[in-house]
Amino acid sequence: MCTPRLSLRLPRLLRLPRRPIPPRPPRPAQLRALVAVLDEAVAAQSPADAAVAACGEPGPVSCLTARACGRQSIALHRLRTRLQDLRLTDPDLALAQDRAACLLAYDLWMLRESLNLAFTVHPDPRTEAARLRLNGLGRHADDLRRLRDGLRDGLRAEVS
Repeated sequence: MCTPRLSLRLPRLLRLPRRPIPPRPPRPAQLRALVAVLDEAVAAQSPADAAVAACGEPGPVSCLTARACGRQSIALHRLRTRLQDLRLTDPDLALAQDRAACLLAYDLWMLRESLNLAFTVHPDPRTEAARLRLNGLGRHADDLRRLRDGLRDGLRAEVS
């Protein structure tokens, strides 16, 4: 016994046209976009570093320091979002993008934790000792700068 086959294919006139795939930007353009965002991120690290260090200064922490940490958190968050929105298709650039996003996430975490230590609701000697050890963003800021510098050197080599 033969069972009829149902055709689920739509007639050609009823099919939706396929959208063209946007062309992949060339590697130098991707690299330039990545370096541009990282340049801004590295520039934003100086005020963020100063805000974290201000949270660790002896004595009461001012409200101005809290505002500075808030402003720097917003700036770094926006840069991290811009970084993650880049459409990088080269695998090595995508890896650099992921590494930079992780480093910026660390900077954001440092700002938040510095505020938590500086403006704790229940101060105790351990919290105060940890707060007084704050002196900036640390090694991760240097790592981001080195990553940017390496990519910038790669851009110069590709353009030359």
